[in-house]
Amino acid sequence: MSDKVKDLRRLVIKAYHMTEVVFGEENKIETNGTITIDKSAIAGFNKFADYIEKIDVQIIKPREHDRYTNTMMDIIPISTKVLGKLGEGITHTVTGAYVIMTGVDVDGKQTHEFGSSEGTLKEQLYLNRRGTPGDDDYIISFDILFKSGMGQDRHAVTCAHTACDHFIQVFRNQLKKFKGDLCTERHEYHDVAKPGKKRVVIIKQVAGQGAMYDTHLFGKEPQGIEGGKSIIDLGNMPVIVTPNEYRDGIIRSMQ
Repeated sequence: MSDKVKDLRRLVIKAYHMTEVVFGEENKIETNGTITIDKSAIAGFNKFADYIEKIDVQIIKPREHDRYTNTMMDIIPISTKVLGKLGEGITHTVTGAYVIMTGVDVDGKQTHEFGSSEGTLKEQLYLNRRGTPGDDDYIISFDILFKSGMGQDRHAVTCAHTACDHFIQVFRNQLKKFKGDLCTERHEYHDVAKPGKKRVVIIKQVAGQGAMYDTHLFGKEPQGIEGGKSIIDLGNMPVIVTPNEYRDGIIRSMQ
């Protein structure tokens, strides 16, 4: 690098491609490209029973998107920090499979703020975009059935996101132990400063409505909940994140 360029942070993202998602007797992710899901383990989320009636997990296979979906609350990659904190160090992530969190209450009211997205999945979800699954990806549907009125309650929705986060964390903990040389993709990113050059700031507006429409930042894991701060609790004040923090998943939508 030029002497006039300062290398502030280095982020390495190693991707492991998944080729199959199946149901089985344990929650497991393997370097051979298989994710196994134990549906019975969802019963362990009974501590959220004051707000959630039931959680259902379904596997949506590639190109099988002609099916009904409740309102999509978030699309979440399976990613984890291996070294360092968000925005630097090493992150392991999964390609080929994504988690979609959806929600409705027992009265049939969809979990949404300004507009719901229930309907046929292939019509409601833009595939093959940055941040969305592709045609050939597996989708793990984490569907929340809220108790009456709880789909519009901020604390209940946060609990639902926490339940989904706990589900993903099991796979994150295993993904941390994957050998780096077995990755299918490797990407390296640098936050750099160029003294004497123009300073560029990109402004991103995020949701912080004060009801159930929220955004969390600065979690311990990429797009994680644990350790994160609500933009509402931060007073909807501006915060600064680095390009690599943004790239590493420091923002979590809480629709």
